[in-house]
Amino acid sequence: MGRRVRDTDWSATPLGDFALWPQSLRSSLSLVLNAKGIAALYWGPEQWLLYNDAYGAALGDRHPAAFGRPMPEVLTDIALVLGPQVAEVLRTGEGFAIENLSMTMHRHGRDEETVWTYSFSPVQGEEGTFAGVLLLATEMTSRKKAETALRTSEARQRHLLHQMPGFVAVLTGPTHVYEYVNEAYVTIAGERSYLGHSVRDLFPDIVGQGFFELLDGVYATGEPFSARAIPIRFGDDDEDRYIDLLYQPIRDDKGKITGIFVGGYDVTVQNRATTALRELNETLEERVAERSAVLSETEERLRQSQKMEAVGQLTGGLAHDFNNLLAGISGSLEMMQNRMQQGRFNDVERYMAVAQGASRRAASLTHRLLAFSRRQTLDPKPTDVNRLVSGMQEMIQRTVGPGIPVEVVGASDLWPALVDPPQLENALLNLAINARDAMPDGGRITVETANKWLDERAARQQDMPEGQYLALSVTDTGTGMPPEIIARVFEPFFTTKPMGEGTGLGLSMIYGFAQQSGGQVRIYSEVGQGSTICIYLPRHYGEVAADDPTDKLAVLSRSEQGETVLVVDDEPSVRMLVTDILEGLGCLSIEAGDSAVGLKVLQSDVRIDLLVTDVGLPGGMNGRQMADAARVARPNLKVLFMTGYAENALVGNEHLAPGMAVLTKPFPIETMAARIRSMIEAKR
Repeated sequence: MGRRVRDTDWSATPLGDFALWPQSLRSSLSLVLNAKGIAALYWGPEQWLLYNDAYGAALGDRHPAAFGRPMPEVLTDIALVLGPQVAEVLRTGEGFAIENLSMTMHRHGRDEETVWTYSFSPVQGEEGTFAGVLLLATEMTSRKKAETALRTSEARQRHLLHQMPGFVAVLTGPTHVYEYVNEAYVTIAGERSYLGHSVRDLFPDIVGQGFFELLDGVYATGEPFSARAIPIRFGDDDEDRYIDLLYQPIRDDKGKITGIFVGGYDVTVQNRATTALRELNETLEERVAERSAVLSETEERLRQSQKMEAVGQLTGGLAHDFNNLLAGISGSLEMMQNRMQQGRFNDVERYMAVAQGASRRAASLTHRLLAFSRRQTLDPKPTDVNRLVSGMQEMIQRTVGPGIPVEVVGASDLWPALVDPPQLENALLNLAINARDAMPDGGRITVETANKWLDERAARQQDMPEGQYLALSVTDTGTGMPPEIIARVFEPFFTTKPMGEGTGLGLSMIYGFAQQSGGQVRIYSEVGQGSTICIYLPRHYGEVAADDPTDKLAVLSRSEQGETVLVVDDEPSVRMLVTDILEGLGCLSIEAGDSAVGLKVLQSDVRIDLLVTDVGLPGGMNGRQMADAARVARPNLKVLFMTGYAENALVGNEHLAPGMAVLTKPFPIETMAARIRSMIEAKR
């Protein structure tokens, strides 16, 4: 910068020839040029600006143009602040200092918020007047930004700690004085004046439970302490709570222990759920045996009396649903543990609710299994059955295959019916599957609707109240049935199909559904002449319900990242667990609660890389039948069956096609994840 002073032609400026500069100017400039930090000299009332290299660097791209020119002309933004200050020093001869002054400076092509600490000192000229002002400055911008960032970071960390679901506290000193607690800590320990008080002062009611001694030990040794499900009881508690607990020593920069970080979670609900599961497992075998004996006796009594309101269920079916529930319980507990280890605590309450709900449902399982009895829960709506049948035609055709044409004959001006639409769809699909199975060599299926007015005589013949009915019938051209078979087709568990190909509950369920809907089911069949099964439903005199867009299958886009897996299971807790496993594997998932919805997805153009399905499903088909139907259009579809039955009961390994596998419920989460991963990787 000294060379720039010497090389500049000052004669054209009011400062005059450099050789004629007064000694006061030369001396002041020498101080500026030799200063280690940022320094400048403002000379004369015009405030001619002379500065050192550090000042030039602080100006950015306005150096060197600003050197040797009046400061108010070349540094207009700075002059707004400094100009009046320099003028005041020249006028009064009194210097001053300012700390941490914020200024907006234009440098490097943009406006920048800067922070400065600087001082002004007057320079006396030869004539005794004040001729200039000496500036010494330090730029504080970076330091202030760092301090602001640190404060912001600390505030963010405290906010995060405050919002954490787990409890957090910070203790300081050997007496463990509270420095910080979050809301979760207050929730479990109660409202108290924490800050500035020690643990012993605030919690005399936990003396003797070992927590004070643990804190003292961690502070003295520097060794952290952690444990799961520790019992603790506060003064107002009626029973123990259980907590997962961590005591972590806090050290300063020199490694000295200054306090203890306290963290953990209230796992009381989880611990109780685990206890409930253990008790359920201890009594499960006895309960299954008791219910099996009762159900077997009931089945025999109902068969002998030829009553249609069956309340029994096979032991295998009972065990299947128990295993479904246990899969939800054990899987939920495993997922709770995984999520807590991952720090994803928002999901824990959901898994707890699933496990507790499944445990409660296990106690009343037999009542829920009577899907074919009058106690099933329906959601009837005024329904246009013609519209329902028309919407089902394509799915029925795909289900029965191209070799069996399906004809729909809908009556004009068909009366509406008050019926549960999904249940009616399931009944129609079940009848179509039965019709297909009755035509091994092919044939034709006709689905027909009609208005029927039954007078007293006709109603008596049909064992129905007289009145107006909507009739929905399915007719096949198959083998037909002899009278002795017709007499038994509505009995629970009666089937003419080979073992493993039918449960014997399809027509029983349709019978129970029709009766609960106020109607009836009748069969007309002759050997070699085919069969007609007709569902009679009472006429409804209200308005027909509009289409519910939520009942339609959503249009699903193809996945461009990760594989897409269809999960089909009628147990929501199992679907939830499997979809969460898939999420952890980076897969997209689509859920279906029955085989009808699952088949709709499989017969669409949605990308499906793997089908994970329960074997026993509502919706007209079991999981194997649904998978076989799907493989007509997707011959390379990978299929993983889940079953609560023994592995060989319905889809035994000797019957599995290539690309199929079986997993028995309940299953460990790791086993399911490994099986899914291996099948997807095999597809690649």
